[in-house]
Amino acid sequence: MLGRLMLNVRFWPLFWTQFLGAFNDNFFKNALVILITFRAVHVAGVPPEQMVALSAAIFIAPYFLFSGVAGQLADKYDKAAIVRLTKLGEIAVMWMGATAFAVDSVEMLMGVLFFMGLQSTVFGPCKYAILPQHLHDDELVAGNALVEMGTYLAILLGTIAGGVLINLDGGDRIVSAGVI
Repeated sequence: MLGRLMLNVRFWPLFWTQFLGAFNDNFFKNALVILITFRAVHVAGVPPEQMVALSAAIFIAPYFLFSGVAGQLADKYDKAAIVRLTKLGEIAVMWMGATAFAVDSVEMLMGVLFFMGLQSTVFGPCKYAILPQHLHDDELVAGNALVEMGTYLAILLGTIAGGVLINLDGGDRIVSAGVI
């Protein structure tokens, strides 16, 4: 069932959309954390260890602030349209992220981190709510399992890739290209 579902045109676009989004979030976030930690980046006199904690707070703040609204949007409006809009927003945010890495602006990177969290907050309810619209009843459990598995795998791979690539020579440029 799982293999057939992964090849199903009703499912795989959503799966890869959420997988790549989760990968990208964690790729960017971990690259930024490594950049702050190992390059001892100070912003406004804030030491690196506090910047790491601040970056985590900035990323998760939209979840606390906007999750309720995101759920209401998913209930009220066309979920496919919300997914498309959030993914277009993600592309714009990642262009800003690539620019921020290129110009070496930690302040701008922190702003991008917030908007990444906001995009993920709005996308999250839709990725689950849209499944019953695209899958048959007997496919829902497998579909949910694959989405969860894909999300966690993407988080792990994005975290590892962001940490490894930012430390390479020219890592800023590699990460800039990678987030786009």
